[in-house]
Amino acid sequence: MVSQPEYNHSSLALRGPSSVVSSRSASRPHASSRSKRYNRSHAGGASYVPQNEFPVFSYSGDVEIIIAAGGRENRYLLHRHTLTRCSGFFEASTSQEWSKATVLPPLPEPSSRELSRIGEDTGSTTESEVATRQGATSPIPRRRWRYELDAGVDRDDIPMLVQREANASNQTNNQKPSATSTSLFGGGNNSSSLNVPRNKGDHSRMHSTNSFFRSVANLSLSAPKPESQIAQPLSQIDADLLRDYDNLFRIFYNYPPVLDSISIPDAYVQCKSLLRLADQYDALAVVGPRVDHHLLQFQGRLWKQIARYPVSYLRLGYLSRSKVIFQEALIHIVGQWPANEHTIRTSFPEIVLDIIEDKVEELEETVSRTEGQLFRLSLTTSRGERVSPQNSYLDWLAVSLFRQWLADSTSPPPIPPPPVRQSSSSFSSRHHASSHSTRDAGGRAPPPSTVNTTLGRATVPTLENVGRTYRTLGSATGAGYLGHDECKRFLKLTPELYTRDNLRRFEKRIDELKCAAREVVRPLMGTRLELELDRVVNGTAGPAAGTTNYLTCIEVQGRDLPWNSEE
Repeated sequence: MVSQPEYNHSSLALRGPSSVVSSRSASRPHASSRSKRYNRSHAGGASYVPQNEFPVFSYSGDVEIIIAAGGRENRYLLHRHTLTRCSGFFEASTSQEWSKATVLPPLPEPSSRELSRIGEDTGSTTESEVATRQGATSPIPRRRWRYELDAGVDRDDIPMLVQREANASNQTNNQKPSATSTSLFGGGNNSSSLNVPRNKGDHSRMHSTNSFFRSVANLSLSAPKPESQIAQPLSQIDADLLRDYDNLFRIFYNYPPVLDSISIPDAYVQCKSLLRLADQYDALAVVGPRVDHHLLQFQGRLWKQIARYPVSYLRLGYLSRSKVIFQEALIHIVGQWPANEHTIRTSFPEIVLDIIEDKVEELEETVSRTEGQLFRLSLTTSRGERVSPQNSYLDWLAVSLFRQWLADSTSPPPIPPPPVRQSSSSFSSRHHASSHSTRDAGGRAPPPSTVNTTLGRATVPTLENVGRTYRTLGSATGAGYLGHDECKRFLKLTPELYTRDNLRRFEKRIDELKCAAREVVRPLMGTRLELELDRVVNGTAGPAAGTTNYLTCIEVQGRDLPWNSEE
């Protein structure tokens, strides 16, 4: 057998002629310099490199959205699969039934020879540049949707996106610049300007020509614009509209929305406007968590704002599906019921009203049980018997005074008796009675129905008034009611009982009733408010720290949230 020589293929190299080797090595510095100059930006240059990122996905976008307001225009080229996943409006409008998509012919794919020639002319390239060029030469989507913002006819009309027929002739090539960004010398639509030079001489001449074009374009861009082309300042309504749509699409693509992070009133207005727009396009499930995350960053300042405007933040929490904001506002509203009943009944859906009424009934039942226990409080004698007028008259007076204060504090004021009707024979007496009974600021006597309605409203007890009484009973010191002066005035009504020892004993028995009442109302003193929990953690809780006067002990669970009930 004839043995064949073994060759080391890893070390085997074929060397060409010296002229070829020297020419290649000499061309490397020039190729490196060209690759460094490749990514430079040229203002108004002849080469146009479209972007493929938010808000304009030139290579992969298939939904064009034009938002125009106040002379300004924002253009978005987004993806249908992203919009339909985030918005029910786009899912329905791009469906086969309602779609007005334009079918576009695919771009011809370049041959391997053209790709190799591009690589020779541009020199050494990075992997990202190769990927970009491959994306630029890939076929564009076969269908294209176009939406434009329709402001409506009247001022009261809500601006809405309307689907239009896309112009196929202007969208057959994504690599071309738009009409507003054409080159200074035209040629933007001329296919010959995109041809690749075929030799070194042509490339050098093209490079010098492009440099000349760029220098002239830079001079034209630096020239002052006429007054007709200067953008007019936007009104606040138009600026808010452009901002809301931009934030909406930013959230769709997982970008943080541009919202105020310093002023919480401004942040509330911006979040409310954004949620209203998201509700308009059936995108609350996607936008709500972003709004919730932004507002919760304010922490303590947010809790104070909710306490001042509970109805507004209840609506905001309902739209954003924020459990914390909705629960905080709901506790305030239930504790003050029926202070905001009319506003809630006219501006909230039925499911929210049902939740509020259920929580009001739960709180009223708890208050009723506690009130019964308070009225059954009593004192005992040394033998363990209940005090009575027969066995301990002074102690019985202490129990009577406590119950009388409790009844007066938890009951509405009494209805005053109606004025005495005078006979028709006495005109002077009738005129005298009418002038001193029901005269308003303008000197006119209101009708009887107005007086009766006012008195009827005063007879309705509110949870806020009851809550204020129980807050006083549950205070740590009990100094807010039945103090030393009140006990002294009460005993003076019976002069034979008013002595220093009896006053001291009477005050001691009142303190025993206060301690017993504090234990009875303890379940009502619990709180679910983040506002009061923060004060407890900081050690500033108590009436002096400005806590609420109404009851805040209701508990909002997951099944009480309206969006969980709807599902």
